[in-house]
Amino acid sequence: MRRSDPTHGPGETTQPTRHPAVDLDDVVHQRTRLGILAILAAGDNADFNYLKQALELTDGNLNRHLEVLSVAGLISTRRITSPRRRTVVGITASGRAAFARELRYLEMLTESPTADGGQRLD
Repeated sequence: MRRSDPTHGPGETTQPTRHPAVDLDDVVHQRTRLGILAILAAGDNADFNYLKQALELTDGNLNRHLEVLSVAGLISTRRITSPRRRTVVGITASGRAAFARELRYLEMLTESPTADGGQRLD
């Protein structure tokens, strides 16, 4: 959508600047998946039960989010059977890059001017 610009004459419009929200990744940006990636980025990997407790999720809900991230190539999972059975989740290089990119876009959102005349809300 084009917006009238008061610095131009009547009927003249300018193309709006691309807003950083457009570049947010829906796979990464979802609250739970962003939390998973944040935990993994801080320590490379985490136990399934740790993620479940830290993010207050059910087994099924966490499994579904891990599946989405895994299909996107952002995490890997491995089952360990000794000394006890558990699942360890790790962040991939692509996952680390996607998380860092998402953080940059979120920072840009906080620095972005508003749509009305470029005025910031300070």
